[in-house]
Amino acid sequence: MAQCLFCRIVAKEVPSKAVYEDGEIYAFEDIHPQAPVHVLLVPKQHLAHTLELTEASIPLMGRLILAGNRVARDRGVAENGFRLVLNTNRDGGQLIFHLHMHLLAGRPMAWPPG
Repeated sequence: MAQCLFCRIVAKEVPSKAVYEDGEIYAFEDIHPQAPVHVLLVPKQHLAHTLELTEASIPLMGRLILAGNRVARDRGVAENGFRLVLNTNRDGGQLIFHLHMHLLAGRPMAWPPG
């Protein structure tokens, strides 16, 4: 997807502050952080949102969560706690239509979130 911002970030056409990368996932700092630690974890494969996931996506989503755990440990926030968030479509708070998971940490998280 040539016009997708996250596809362009994954392709390194747009700069980002990378914090993790493997064969399927790229993670980088959010440019508008909502917490002291705010990282976006993005599958390299373009999927617009969670509604495009299938049974075949289960391993990818498991790896996405494990990558989030790894980033939380690397950032020193795993012990105190963190939040992993997936937003779907506009009313769900999704602004960039490339599936991504937010890792938020470094402060107490309120509930409900918004």
